[in-house]
Amino acid sequence: MQVVETGRTVIIGAGLGALYAALKLAPHPVVMISPEPLGEGASSAWAQGGVAAAMDPADSPEAHAGDTVSAGAGIVDGAVADQIARAAREHILDLTELGAPFDRTAAGGYVLSREAAHSFARVVRVKGDQAGAEIMKALVAQVRATPSVQVIEGVLATGLEVADGRVTGVTLARACDQGSAPLTLRGSAVLLAGGGSGGLYALTTNPRRIRGQVIGMAARAGAVIADPEFVQFHPTAIASGEDPAPLATEALRGEGAVLINRDGSRFMVAAHPDAELAPRDVVARAVYAQTQAGLAPALDTREALGARILTLFPGVAEACLRAGIDPATQPIPVAAAAHYHMGGIDTDAEGRASLGNLWACGEAASTGLHGANRLASNGLLEALVYARNCALGIAATLAPDTDPAPEVTLTFEKGGQAPDERAVARLRAAMTSHVGVIRTAGGLRRALTEIARLEATFGTSPTFRNMTATATLIAAAALLREESRGAHFREDFPAAAPDARRSRITLTEALALRRKVAEEEIA
Repeated sequence: MQVVETGRTVIIGAGLGALYAALKLAPHPVVMISPEPLGEGASSAWAQGGVAAAMDPADSPEAHAGDTVSAGAGIVDGAVADQIARAAREHILDLTELGAPFDRTAAGGYVLSREAAHSFARVVRVKGDQAGAEIMKALVAQVRATPSVQVIEGVLATGLEVADGRVTGVTLARACDQGSAPLTLRGSAVLLAGGGSGGLYALTTNPRRIRGQVIGMAARAGAVIADPEFVQFHPTAIASGEDPAPLATEALRGEGAVLINRDGSRFMVAAHPDAELAPRDVVARAVYAQTQAGLAPALDTREALGARILTLFPGVAEACLRAGIDPATQPIPVAAAAHYHMGGIDTDAEGRASLGNLWACGEAASTGLHGANRLASNGLLEALVYARNCALGIAATLAPDTDPAPEVTLTFEKGGQAPDERAVARLRAAMTSHVGVIRTAGGLRRALTEIARLEATFGTSPTFRNMTATATLIAAAALLREESRGAHFREDFPAAAPDARRSRITLTEALALRRKVAEEEIA
């Protein structure tokens, strides 16, 4: 295999965590590997709510951390929650300096929205529902203007090179033609910031390419994976038939929008004391139950917002209008969709993975912040805090010499194997049917069997094997967790176990369980 050497830190991904880490590493030389043009195809750009931070004088980091712990259903790392909540204000001010155009009051303060399970309005937003896109735009401009950062677009990471428990390089292929022969890029350190796994499900709000590949490649290299069974389903994906599904931000419910069914009944009133502002897992299961019963759940913004939705939440309005829905006069049909992966590559407080010379941040990582059920708008915040943590950790391992490294040149040859799209569709269908909002032992066993069958038939593509690795980890950990906790709901084990614990699992362990299940199914 062709090998390219560089003195630069290699960052896989181009979302919020990747961009912020690249800026925080300056003037150390960095090369960012992005499958899409910079600023496109990243989940961060699709984030509607904003960044959670205690910016109101009546609010506090302690209250923010407390809400995070409460939402996480018993397995949030309290020290991590405290660290991130305390750092939030600093990062909002930093983003403001970098050009993020947060909504401001007439007095110059930040406009704050309240979202589910928050005890205060503390979500700092941009143009109503444009936070992710606008923050990304500001950071992309900064990265483009930073001499120490080289961006290579149209290239996809497919694997990690490991020697003696230490990551030495990254295997790359052309994103537009994954049939190209792979090459290995070796740098001074590797940071994985390439997103979560929502696209492993047939109904998702994540960009099409975000299908667990980065978590999978780390797992295939031997990294420990934490909490993979905890996949958050957003209760108000717009059920318009698009793939991925557009999102109706939780901030709409914070503004007073309500969930109704085809009979006009507000079904959340009976489901939870906080009704529409209940924790996401509760709302997602209620919406899912309405869908399964054929009751056509919908988000009704008419009384709360009326025509103001068109200007206050332009992204939602545009998605509705594309589907022929006028949200000012009609309820918005919704469904529960895979939205955020609380699990991922297990990291320490610096963002280090279990393999040497490997760091991870953003949705690909599992820091212990989110527990079993991520608190709304903590995702972007975690990406910011841990991007800086990773940058500081990586910088501490680098030589003090910050002379510009030569730019990386990649030349791909013919060869290799792209994923079979029919196999990807079958994998997504299996995950939605058996590893979704409500799970059972039988369904999880069927999922593992189907994943094994697909991998055996179509596993010549390393990208597809990364997907099946992550799918296997999610399903195996879900089968092992015989309780219901947060976003993980087992119909056959509906109660929470008395001992709250996080999961840590390797792919080797998950594959052993998958083989055992397959053998039992055959017998």
